[in-house]
Amino acid sequence: MSLYGLVICGGESTRMGTDKSLLVYYKKPQHEHVADLLASLCERVILCCNTEQYKTFRTSYPKLSDLPKYGGAGPMSGLLTAFETFPGNDFLVAGCDYPYLTTDELANFLHNTDKDLPAAAFYNASGFYEPLLGWYSRSAGNALRETFENGSRSLQHFLIAENAGKYRPLSEKTMLSVDTTADFQAIKRALEAENDF
Repeated sequence: MSLYGLVICGGESTRMGTDKSLLVYYKKPQHEHVADLLASLCERVILCCNTEQYKTFRTSYPKLSDLPKYGGAGPMSGLLTAFETFPGNDFLVAGCDYPYLTTDELANFLHNTDKDLPAAAFYNASGFYEPLLGWYSRSAGNALRETFENGSRSLQHFLIAENAGKYRPLSEKTMLSVDTTADFQAIKRALEAENDF
């Protein structure tokens, strides 16, 4: 059983006004940085892109564009496409909008995940899953496809329905996502201050 890493890049970034996967916190576009975080934990890392990103990204990592039949389903599109394109694998999923995510946190998540469950995800203090910080077993693929065919486009609802594992990270900051330009600028300044020795 292989573990593949999926970097979810294809969001519309409407509130940000620019592609969040291209933001730079660590001297490279965030999609590259997140892929690097996953690389030591996974047999292979793939960037899940929308059509425009697929055409324009210059990267050493393989790219996967959403299959048309799964289009318009948000992050679920990328995961469904991955299950169909790379059957028989588990997937470690990470979105591009978590600037405090680390390899150590992801490794701890995998270590503490019950592999008998179909899926698991980071779980926040408000009682919600973070579906784009998650592990989805190969057995979850068929259930996810059925969910999609039944009209649901919510990974949150899917994780609840599957009674997915809940992981509380070592640091709550790990789940801090960036949605606006002001958020990005504030976190970039904070990261620069933390690393300015």
